[in-house]
Amino acid sequence: MPNRLLCAVLDEMRECVKTLNFSYLPGLIEEAQSLGNRMEAHLYEIKDFNRLHKDIKVLKKKKKKLEEKVEELEE
Repeated sequence: MPNRLLCAVLDEMRECVKTLNFSYLPGLIEEAQSLGNRMEAHLYEIKDFNRLHKDIKVLKKKKKKLEEKVEELEE
């Protein structure tokens, strides 16, 4: 199912406990693990994106300073 949320899987696990039907619990555990792994991976991607954005800002400042130096040397 596309865009299935971890909360929905946990709700189904609770339903297993209410009905005492644990036949599909192993599949739900695997699905919860998979969704948790995807969420964790995406959080690391966001962290990397923010770090790269900061690095780009610093490099742009350095580039501007170097361009100014080149202009001074050309004069």
